[in-house]
Amino acid sequence: MDFSLWTCALRGHETYAPDEPELAARLHVTTPAGESWRCLRCGDFAPGEPRGYGPADNAPEVPRGHLLRDRIIMRLLAAERVIRALVLILVGAGVLKLRGSQEHWRSKWGEELPLIRQLADQIGWDPDHSKIVHWIDTAFTLSPTVLVWVAVGIFAYATIQIVEAVGLWLVKRWGEYFAVIATSLFLPFEIYELTEKVTVLRAGALLINLAAVIWLLWSKRLFGINGGAKAYYAEHHTESLLTVERSAVAAEAAT
Repeated sequence: MDFSLWTCALRGHETYAPDEPELAARLHVTTPAGESWRCLRCGDFAPGEPRGYGPADNAPEVPRGHLLRDRIIMRLLAAERVIRALVLILVGAGVLKLRGSQEHWRSKWGEELPLIRQLADQIGWDPDHSKIVHWIDTAFTLSPTVLVWVAVGIFAYATIQIVEAVGLWLVKRWGEYFAVIATSLFLPFEIYELTEKVTVLRAGALLINLAAVIWLLWSKRLFGINGGAKAYYAEHHTESLLTVERSAVAAEAAT
């Protein structure tokens, strides 16, 4: 898949008219239908006026090629973190709602459990050995103070997920580091859960997080890996279409 063309199809071409005449000449053509400017993302010529004007140094940073692919992957990871955060917030709100009315909810749970067992028999799920059911039963025995601290812990974890999502969505360097560190801290707990019982959900969550950590470490060159920050910024600079065309102009001037 050509992510550059796909993105241009959704958002339109990113054209820019630099003030430097030699550089502008390489990005501009005149046709019988009118002028066209080269897209800084996909490299194709798009008819019409450019989106932006000014010095080349002020041109917007337009990711292309594998850098654009990486940005899309990071935003998919950010969306997954947002979904996690929303689930955690709902769970935390449920814990707070349980505080102070445990007996009421215990009786409600006792009324609904037979119906849950009937549904569980049809889908092959054993609620008597379910950790979720065990957690719910345990929650009815906890004091209101303990439930508050449990909710605080859940909300704190949700906050971590939200911070990760913001950093990844905005493609910030700090977000990449934060995502790797935060995700790595919870990997031992996910591995421990698998030693107790292997489920599709647990194995899938571990694989996603493990793949995300490895991919971020290598592709984003974190902690000095794969060339480190110097290679990271050099890659972004050399991938720019304007940088390529500037090099071509400089080479022509030197010959």
